[in-house]
Amino acid sequence: MNSLLTSLPALLPLAYAYAEKHEALLLQNGIPLTADELDDARRAGVREPEKIRRQCVLGIPEPDNGDVLFAARRSGLFQLESSGLAVGHGIYLRQDVWNSRQILVHELVHVGQYERLGGIRPFLDIYLRECIDPGYPFGALEQEAILVSRDICKSLPGQKV
Repeated sequence: MNSLLTSLPALLPLAYAYAEKHEALLLQNGIPLTADELDDARRAGVREPEKIRRQCVLGIPEPDNGDVLFAARRSGLFQLESSGLAVGHGIYLRQDVWNSRQILVHELVHVGQYERLGGIRPFLDIYLRECIDPGYPFGALEQEAILVSRDICKSLPGQKV
């Protein structure tokens, strides 16, 4: 994993470009959150939930750059089982989990982190480093998303998680 940390500065601009491109696509083509989802977004720490757009996809779009994709897979990202991805105020959700409240809330926590940290670039600087050391899913940002989404979804019984 040391080689991934060493190559991260060169890969970050490519990761920024991927995230910024996909956020723009999602904001243009995605659908807004429902009233209940807006409430969940606020509880997940999102300051501007009305900006969020989400899109149902067969698979999470992978980076075009082979080096970025290799590094992402090596660090645990973009696996076949990846079910959602937040990029700024945009969220991709795989079709088979489209109705999963817990997965959506998990991604909403990441949107709140993007906001709190100042946008795509500052978020990715921290998140991608954490995916390498201590490793995905053990970084502080991913653990926060796991724990907060679990807590929010437990707090309203009877809703589909």
